[in-house]
Amino acid sequence: MSTRHILLGLLAGGPSHGYDLKRRHDERFPQARPLAYGQVYTTLQRLVRDDLAEVDGTDSDGGPERTRYRSTDEGSRELARWTGEITPPAPFVTNEIFAKVVCAILASTDPDKYLRTQRAAHMERMRELTAVKTAKDADLATVLSADYALSHLDADLRWMTTTAARLTTLTAEVDAA
Repeated sequence: MSTRHILLGLLAGGPSHGYDLKRRHDERFPQARPLAYGQVYTTLQRLVRDDLAEVDGTDSDGGPERTRYRSTDEGSRELARWTGEITPPAPFVTNEIFAKVVCAILASTDPDKYLRTQRAAHMERMRELTAVKTAKDADLATVLSADYALSHLDADLRWMTTTAARLTTLTAEVDAA
């Protein structure tokens, strides 16, 4: 994920302080890794340096002085370009689950047991995400994020089911080599 573009997207709603941008990021992207304050302020400095954002003033509100930032016209054009750019599907999908199954087959350990245990962990996470997205206070960002994660978990589960059905053949191929 491009932090600079995410911050430009958050600034599209109007001027904000770095603290507010970090908080809104964590609210809008609930399944993403939370941003560190240092990352927010470093990225804001780079956006200003690149003329994609500018300082819109400072506030103190009885506390420490806080700098308010806003997107520039160039920042708005950059955000529009980025949001319209197609993200190419990955040419190769590498996944730790896949790697563990292959290594378990190669090491003659029990890949079926691993798949059953991993499947149980996936099912538990799916239950958690379903509860999060169906909660009465779930906002749209939370629902969209949970749906995205659920779709990926479902794809993993389908792959695990297919792979478990092929384990005898896969193991025989490795043994014959």
